[in-house]
Amino acid sequence: MPIVEWHQVVAADGTYKVSRERFRAELAELHTRGYVPVNLSEMLDKTMDVPAGKTPVLFTFDDASPSQFRYIERNGALVVDPTSAVGMLLDFIKTHPDWKAKGLFCMLPAAEAGHAFFGDKGIDGQKTEWRLKKVQFLAQQGFELCNHTLWHAKLSKYSDAVVQEQLARGAMAIDSAVPGYKVRGFALPYGLWPKNRALAFNGSWYDKKSKRDVRYRHEAVFEVAGGPARSPFDPEFNPKSLPRVPLQGGTKLSATLDQMDKPGKWARYVSDGNPKTIAKP
Repeated sequence: MPIVEWHQVVAADGTYKVSRERFRAELAELHTRGYVPVNLSEMLDKTMDVPAGKTPVLFTFDDASPSQFRYIERNGALVVDPTSAVGMLLDFIKTHPDWKAKGLFCMLPAAEAGHAFFGDKGIDGQKTEWRLKKVQFLAQQGFELCNHTLWHAKLSKYSDAVVQEQLARGAMAIDSAVPGYKVRGFALPYGLWPKNRALAFNGSWYDKKSKRDVRYRHEAVFEVAGGPARSPFDPEFNPKSLPRVPLQGGTKLSATLDQMDKPGKWARYVSDGNPKTIAKP
């Protein structure tokens, strides 16, 4: 099953960028070819309820840019910008009710250039006070939240202490928006592992302000690329190293989906419609 990965959704394709027109077309292609969005929790818990003949797909969005989620003010109220990725996805779901609001947002709480929880300091018209509201809105809609470090740190070059601070504070920031939220997934910035790989999954950081240890535990870690992932029902499914299909620039979705329609290691998982049984062809 594919775990697709988007970064910025803007006017034109580029490095870590897809055009808005292309984003809409990729959603339409996935729907036409029989793919249905699922959440990470459903993969980890093996509870994917996918109609017979359909294939699950996990949407992941990295870096929390305003292009993914913008608010605009209309008559004194905040509304989702229909030209942002969240706006386009929700509009698509309205006209395709067999899809639900599912997907994973891997976020940066303190990055520069407007990537702090989808925009701050007036960048791209986004106000700092809107940040937590956006995180809350995503959780309320049914999307899931993912750690991506505090500010997109290259973990491979840092000490164990800094690695744990980056991940613990990333999880703590999500908790500040949605108290008690269980962060189950972590996307590696640049695909770089910390020198001590175990710290990508478990660790802690002492918060001097609150005088407490902040702990984190990630059940799934996402690579930056690697192709489609094994179905969670496959004995080789490994949530501790989940490959993804990055969509940007010249990297097109169709090539991967075409390969998945063929026999071989990437042959697509197709649901039999019964989440309590697994059937082999």
